[in-house]
Amino acid sequence: MPTATISGPDRAAPGRGFGFARQIRLIGAGLLVPLLGLVVWTVGARAGWVPPQILPAPDVVWDTALDLWQSGDLFANALISLQRVILGFAAGATLGLLLGTAMGLSKPFEAYAHVLFTALAQVPALGWIPLVMLLVGIGEPLKLIIIAVGTLVPVAWNTRAGIRAVPLGWFEAASLWRYSRAQVVWYIVLPAAVPQIFVGLRYGLGHAWLALVVVELLASSEGLGYLLVWGRQMFQLDVVIATMAVIGVIGFTLDAALAAIERRLQRWQVADQ
Repeated sequence: MPTATISGPDRAAPGRGFGFARQIRLIGAGLLVPLLGLVVWTVGARAGWVPPQILPAPDVVWDTALDLWQSGDLFANALISLQRVILGFAAGATLGLLLGTAMGLSKPFEAYAHVLFTALAQVPALGWIPLVMLLVGIGEPLKLIIIAVGTLVPVAWNTRAGIRAVPLGWFEAASLWRYSRAQVVWYIVLPAAVPQIFVGLRYGLGHAWLALVVVELLASSEGLGYLLVWGRQMFQLDVVIATMAVIGVIGFTLDAALAAIERRLQRWQVADQ
C-alpha cells in the first residue's frame, strides 16, 4: 500500500514560497505571447496593414462584444452552448469511465470489446454527424450525441491506461487486507488512476467543446457556433472575432475547473526522496 510522507515545517515553507513564485513566472510567461499578439494586432490595425473589413481593430471588437453582451445575444447563445457541452460531456464521460474501467479491470471484457472499440474510435466524432443526422435529425439530440461521442473515446482510453498502470503489489496488499472488489476499486484503483483519468477528462472536454462548435456551425439556429456563422454571413468580422474570444475563454475556464477538481481529489502523494 502506498504511504504518504509529510515534510517538516522547515522544509515545507520554502517549498511553498518557491512553488508560488514559479507559478507566477509561468503565468507571466503564458501571458507574454497573447500580449505581444495584441500589440501587433493593435499596431497593424492602426497602421492599416490589413483592411478593417478583414481584421477589425481590438477596440472595435471589444465594443462589439460589449454591445452583444448588453443586448443579451452573447449571454443567451453562450448559455445554450454551455448547457449543451455540459450535458453531452457528462453523458460521454460517464460512459467512457464505465467502459474504461471495465476494460482496465477485466481482460476477458477487453478481449471482446477492444477490437470493435478501437475500430470505432478511429472515426472522428464529427464523422458521425451524417449518420446521426439521418437517425435523429438536426435537433438537440444530434448535438448531444456528437459531443458525447467526442468525449467518450479519450476518457475510456485514459481510464483503461490509468487502471492498468496500478502496481500489481497494491492488489496483493488489498487481498491481504481482505478488501472486497468494490473496496479495491474505490480505495486502490481509482485513487491511483486519478491523474490519468483526468488527462482523459480534460482531453474529452476539449474534444467536446470542439465538437459542439462544429455541430452548431453545421446545424443550429442558436449557440456560439451559430453566432460565428451569422457574423460570417453578415460579413461582420468583429462579431466573429468576439465570439471566438468568448469560445476560447469558456474553454479555458472549463479546463481550469477540471484541473482544480483534480488537485482537490488527488489527496495522496508518494514521496521520491
